[in-house]
Amino acid sequence: MDIYFYNTLTRKKELFEPLDKDEIRIYSCGPTVYKNATIGNMRTNIFQDTLRRTLRYNGYKIKHVMNITDVGHLVSDGDEGEDKMIKSAKEEHKTPLEIAEYYTKLFFEDLKSLGIETPEIICKATDHIPDMLKYVQKLMENGYAYETSTAIYFDISKLDKYPILSNVNLKEQKAGARVEVDKEKRNPYDFALWIKAPENHLMKWDSPWGPSYPGWHIECSAMGQKYLGEQFDIHTGGIDLIPTHHENEIAQSKGACGKIPAKVWMHGEYLLIDGGKMSKSLGNVYIIKDIIEKGYNPLVYKLFSYSCHYRNKLNFTWEGIDAASKSLERLKNGYQMHLNGNEEIEDNQVNEYEERFHKAINDDLNLPLAMGVVWEVVRNEKKSPKLANLLLKFDQVLGLKIDEEEKEEQIPEEILNLAKERIEARKNKNWEKSDELRDIIKQKGYEIKDNKDGTQNITKV
Repeated sequence: MDIYFYNTLTRKKELFEPLDKDEIRIYSCGPTVYKNATIGNMRTNIFQDTLRRTLRYNGYKIKHVMNITDVGHLVSDGDEGEDKMIKSAKEEHKTPLEIAEYYTKLFFEDLKSLGIETPEIICKATDHIPDMLKYVQKLMENGYAYETSTAIYFDISKLDKYPILSNVNLKEQKAGARVEVDKEKRNPYDFALWIKAPENHLMKWDSPWGPSYPGWHIECSAMGQKYLGEQFDIHTGGIDLIPTHHENEIAQSKGACGKIPAKVWMHGEYLLIDGGKMSKSLGNVYIIKDIIEKGYNPLVYKLFSYSCHYRNKLNFTWEGIDAASKSLERLKNGYQMHLNGNEEIEDNQVNEYEERFHKAINDDLNLPLAMGVVWEVVRNEKKSPKLANLLLKFDQVLGLKIDEEEKEEQIPEEILNLAKERIEARKNKNWEKSDELRDIIKQKGYEIKDNKDGTQNITKV
């Protein structure tokens, strides 16, 4: 069956034609491991997981690369400001390596909890400094880069067109759109490939230009080429990467080998929180741990994500998560009812369900439409193991583990510790502290009731 994907590069939905019919090569921009990945970040990872699962459902073998950015990503997403890793290290009084290891571990724990498959190749930026240096030197040799007193810059004037993903008119944007910090830059939109490090900089390596460190964009170009070749099938990421990071990846590749690295560029849209932007100032930055601590199976968030196409904005609310939790329970129960049924159902009806599901996922990963088919199968009045097997086949794409029994709800350790602290407060007749802890526990989604023997019952609100 034909597959169609929306291509950001051409701004239209296209028939997918792999470069090599035996293996699909994909590059996904991974996390900058300086803080916890948000549920917005995880929405992008869910979309990328659905993509690889859909390709495999269609019989393709996959070679999927994801980078881990542990150096080079500046706080401005451009050429200004401090490296995000170093900023976080200073704030948490740790080394950049400790920060990277800690948040990388949390990132992969989140992927596992969401049933997101790990790409075949995971590559850290700091493990590929020699590859990046070679890439920069190649750009210098080809005349696409130049040195200033502070950095090695990419010269966008040497390209036939820039930008080509966002399609912005730079002449209209230049006036006040971006501050030209480095007066040695030839063009305001030239971007840093390699940055000369100040003497006390925490992360730096020897290079032909002295102690220095990579710019953000060069890592993906160098690692993509190393593991997938000069051209590969699909490049994915969040929509926020289009105007800067992905635009500059394309520029670097054209400068190094004259080719756009990926044939198809796919981007996931933003996640909104209660209809607005997620921000620390509003106190609405959520991570997967927050969903778990409210007593939900994290797979509920994955099912919630399927209610909206990956190219449309998705509005997160706790009411929506609660509804998705009930839906996941209904889906699992529906699977069990079909599994334990003994009614006959015609093969042509099973095939018709499967064809419609297959057509939906092949139409640019249309999961809302595909889930409509799933619910039709669940609601079928005839309870048949054939339909249970069909739901299991669908779950190869959904990744919701519908055949696994729900584990008994575990009270989060944080809540248990607060409850122990409250018992001590009550023993010491510190009723004000006891009430304060009870309120904190309730704010975190749990209710505590005292028993006559001094013990407590904790339940999810």
